[in-house]
Amino acid sequence: MKSITFRRFTQFLLITSVLSFPATFAATPSPQSAPNIGVSGSLSVDKVQRGRPAQAVVVMDIPSGFHVHSNRPLEKFLIATQLQVESPKGVRVGPVVYPRALLRNLKFSKSRVAVYEGRTPMRFNVTVPVNFGFDSTEVKARLRYQSCNDEVCFPPQTREVKIPIKIRGKGEKG
Repeated sequence: MKSITFRRFTQFLLITSVLSFPATFAATPSPQSAPNIGVSGSLSVDKVQRGRPAQAVVVMDIPSGFHVHSNRPLEKFLIATQLQVESPKGVRVGPVVYPRALLRNLKFSKSRVAVYEGRTPMRFNVTVPVNFGFDSTEVKARLRYQSCNDEVCFPPQTREVKIPIKIRGKGEKG
């Protein structure tokens, strides 16, 4: 009699543990996905005057709770945010001016980390030469960054932005 009761108890435990396993397995959190970071580009003027610099900007809109590493991370293993600008022949592009990084204490690092959060503008000047033969052109900006939250970093991404440039005609004002 004891062996039948013990056997039934053992079967009960086995069935209960098997049936409860899928519930605990499903309760484990799913892997997080990278945030949807908006990237856009624009010029400070409607039309660029030949021979004069115009300011261009590429803006990252980083959702709340996420960050990207700055262009000069404080740790060698972190991936820096980099903006590379490609221009047509003759059009000059000045150096990129990155915003000031925020210093944060995050769970994965014992020391502070230099990051960008929220709306993050990166500025540079564009100068169309006086003898440029077209009334429009564009610059292509390639932005490489790694987004993270306080616990996880996602694979690096590269986004391309095209910034159209309308050029004032000779003698055209404003």
